[in-house]
Amino acid sequence: MKAFVAAAVLALGLPALAQEAKPLEPGREALAIPHEKYKLKNGLEVILSVDRKLPVVAVNLWYHVGAYHETQGRTGFAHLFEHMMFQGSKNVADDVHISMLEQLGATDLNGTTNFDRTNYFETVPSNHLETALWLESDRMGFLLDALTQEKLTTQQEVVKNERRQGTEAAPYGIAHEKMWHALFPLPHPYHGDVIGSMADLEAATPEDVKSFFRKWYAPSNATLAIVGDFDVAKTKALVEKYFGSLPSAPKPEKPQVAPTKLSQETVIRHEETVATLPLLTLAWHSPAYLSEGDATADVLATVLATGKASRLYKRLVMDKQIAQSVDATQQSLGSQSVFSIEVVARPGVSTDTLKKEVDAVLEEIRKNGVTAEEVNRARTRYDTTFLAGLQSIGGFGGKADVLQNYNHFIGEPSYVAQDLARYQAVTPEQVKRFANDMLRPNARVVLHAVPPQQAPAAPKENK
Repeated sequence: MKAFVAAAVLALGLPALAQEAKPLEPGREALAIPHEKYKLKNGLEVILSVDRKLPVVAVNLWYHVGAYHETQGRTGFAHLFEHMMFQGSKNVADDVHISMLEQLGATDLNGTTNFDRTNYFETVPSNHLETALWLESDRMGFLLDALTQEKLTTQQEVVKNERRQGTEAAPYGIAHEKMWHALFPLPHPYHGDVIGSMADLEAATPEDVKSFFRKWYAPSNATLAIVGDFDVAKTKALVEKYFGSLPSAPKPEKPQVAPTKLSQETVIRHEETVATLPLLTLAWHSPAYLSEGDATADVLATVLATGKASRLYKRLVMDKQIAQSVDATQQSLGSQSVFSIEVVARPGVSTDTLKKEVDAVLEEIRKNGVTAEEVNRARTRYDTTFLAGLQSIGGFGGKADVLQNYNHFIGEPSYVAQDLARYQAVTPEQVKRFANDMLRPNARVVLHAVPPQQAPAAPKENK
């Protein structure tokens, strides 16, 4: 399933929302998720959706803040706060939040941050909904009462270790960071990694963190979704009880960021010290999430590298056997997306050889397009993967997450059928046009991440 990302699309003015969606096919109308949406006096949005298949309830809270909303020199704050929110609040002792929910039988319990949003979620037995709401409200309203330098220092170290593990000591981690720097030069907020820089993480003070919390973690900048087996009237009363009394604050304005363009090919040759095989990555700017061309990019990515019949996999991995793996992705983001192709070489194969082969495949698509069968296969795969996620009410890709995602981007929580209709509208001609217009050789970053050549092993002496 496409990774859901949050963004300031509404504030920026949603760019040409989706392609001209044709009427839904018979039966597609049933994909809409019944829900009720309302707002508390302090600005907190609430989405309720009853699903009585099982006696469980998903509680899903989105704060409309991510790395996109950080300022230069203060990177990593959104992710740092994801950690701080589990460190106790006025009425919840340190590190008790998770253990209390787990003792109640909670599942799908987590918090995540990306460029465009931060979320917290759990699924609990229906009779424990009130406890889950109380826990979420306490850290929304009273986190700063329990914030200490010691807690901040602890989480700074935790996040710095995550950065070491996920970026600095991870295969191709630094190489990927260099690529993002080239795609989004400063001061663009997509510059670098969501986790931030070491220097900024180390420089964070309690006052910095408090200021960030007051601005972005106000009820007016959050949406609470409750999905599952619950009584609507009683739940509304509980939401009012635990969230309605939290102080109001003005909804913060989203940053206004101009799109970034590449006017020439940027080549990065990085000496890879962690991974042992060469990696080639080609990356282009592409349309923002849900804007025109976004679904087309997803279809092309599938045609290129999903499944053994995909063009790049068949040519590079199966036929020529010069690659260990291939991947193509439309990483949809709220402000500006990234379309990338990534190929890991087999031993002894250079990234220049891989680049020549990838370009040959792209040139073939630019010239002759793709087939209707390839487009249909991609659409079916996307449908299947997406709809499978809706079998769950919570967790990544569950109904609560889906409602939040669409609400965040377009203000309409139940946008499933319209979203899928975008894919039904994609044609082979659109895919060909996308390859010609968006995937131009002079508008991309080319990353060669190559391990240093190893000295040949000395011949063994016969004894």
